[in-house]
Amino acid sequence: MGLRRLIVICWIICHYRLDTLIPTEKLPLRIRLLIRLGPWRLFPHGQYSRGERLRCALENLGPIFIKFGQVLSTRRDLLADDISDELAKLQDQVPPFASEQAVATIESALGKPIAELFSTFDHNALASASIAQVHTATLHNNINVVVKVVRPGIEHVIAADIRLLQTIARLVQRHLPDGRRLRPVEVVEDYQHTIFDELDLQREGANTSQLRRNFKDSDVLYVPEVYWDFTRRNVLVMERIYGIPVTDLDTLREQGTDMKKLAERGVEIFFTQVFRDSFFHADMHPGNIFVAKDRPASPQYIAIDCAIIGSLSDFDQYYLARNLLAIFQRNYREVAELHVECGWVPPDTRVHEFEAAIRSVSEPIFEKPISEISFGQLLLYLFQTARRFDMEVQPSLVLLQKTLLNIEGLGRQLYPQLDLWSTAMPFLERWVRDRYSPQTMLKRVSHRLPGWLEQLPHLPETLLERGVPNKHANGEQQQQNNDIDLIMRQHATRARNQRLAIVAFIAAALIADPGIREGLTNLPKGSLMLFGVALYFFIRSR
Repeated sequence: MGLRRLIVICWIICHYRLDTLIPTEKLPLRIRLLIRLGPWRLFPHGQYSRGERLRCALENLGPIFIKFGQVLSTRRDLLADDISDELAKLQDQVPPFASEQAVATIESALGKPIAELFSTFDHNALASASIAQVHTATLHNNINVVVKVVRPGIEHVIAADIRLLQTIARLVQRHLPDGRRLRPVEVVEDYQHTIFDELDLQREGANTSQLRRNFKDSDVLYVPEVYWDFTRRNVLVMERIYGIPVTDLDTLREQGTDMKKLAERGVEIFFTQVFRDSFFHADMHPGNIFVAKDRPASPQYIAIDCAIIGSLSDFDQYYLARNLLAIFQRNYREVAELHVECGWVPPDTRVHEFEAAIRSVSEPIFEKPISEISFGQLLLYLFQTARRFDMEVQPSLVLLQKTLLNIEGLGRQLYPQLDLWSTAMPFLERWVRDRYSPQTMLKRVSHRLPGWLEQLPHLPETLLERGVPNKHANGEQQQQNNDIDLIMRQHATRARNQRLAIVAFIAAALIADPGIREGLTNLPKGSLMLFGVALYFFIRSR
């Protein structure tokens, strides 16, 4: 199956003459000769433009490649306008499947004829994308809705592409010098989970409901309501929204939309989802984003298609925020130290050399006017630099990186002078300050206190078990255990030092703030004792 799929991909590349899109001027001579003498030369160009040929090729290659085209369509700073315009059609103008198949799928999933489910149902698809298509309908209570239906048989196509990607990833990891560092097998595995989750519309409905709760009564983002009585794994029914496509710049300008505020609110929404909620929409291409009508002075986004959602651990949130702040502040030493501290580069990395390399890449970019700096391009340069220091790809951050590139590309399209730096930096500074404020720390300690108290009776046994040496291990195994133990102790010491710093920060705040000091003195002695026990376990915890 993998070989047959590979043959199909090669045929499509030849048929649409994608070789003509490759800039060959700077390639080695042997590669240029290979491109010029390849079998694709036997195929004519046809009457299609280069953008149309690329779009048609991606459509024929299937959903994984269509999604790649969707991402590319948002980067007009990297592509020519004619190519970007064609790729933009992949967001919601993929050829639809037959409406009879859609109706059959809906009736089979919901167990009733279409006429019993809806008072009206439009058999013409409103929009069609790589995974599913959407029809408009009206419930019997006169609520206007959209009905999303998964493409029949799409699982088999995706499974074949994933198997091919897994084969390529294993070859890359085994044979290329950077194979281990790039961790392609893990990246493909993460993508496999992501795209198969996207086929589950019940999961998408749950994500939509959660995002709607996170931004309830928000002025910057609206998320439509899901109707669960009509939702199954392959069918999703939700509130129909009426907005302006975010790429319809003419209509937005005609109604007098504040484009600067619209672009800045997009950045604000992204960082709020990542750092406040750790629950972010990770498929924010323009086909999934609209702007509410009749709110030009205070524009509000409308988000749909929440199939792909990203989430970060507390660890990743903390280090990502500090890394971004350090980059914004041009504090290259801290960027280098943070990469070592969080394990993104090996622990034996020479920090001063890494710092110098980051500075040499970043300084020329920062010398440009702020409106000309691409944050996505800067991250790309930084990753290329870190490659020299054996930096590994972090699969947990891949979705975040892709989404950030989408957001910046969209923001630049809305407002080319967008200053992503000044928009994001105050948010990150406020997040770090609030995260380690005395009030937040007390709340986190009180949240974990029951678990720590539950572990308290077992503390002596745990300490004794950790202190008993393994007498039966041979010399080699004992050395391995010692090495592992050393690494564990180093991590534990680093984490304990961070917690001690946090506790010192809380203590300083308590001493400095008369209000907090007075409030603590009025607490019962038992509460203070519990608070002390909580702080002890906070320091001891790993």
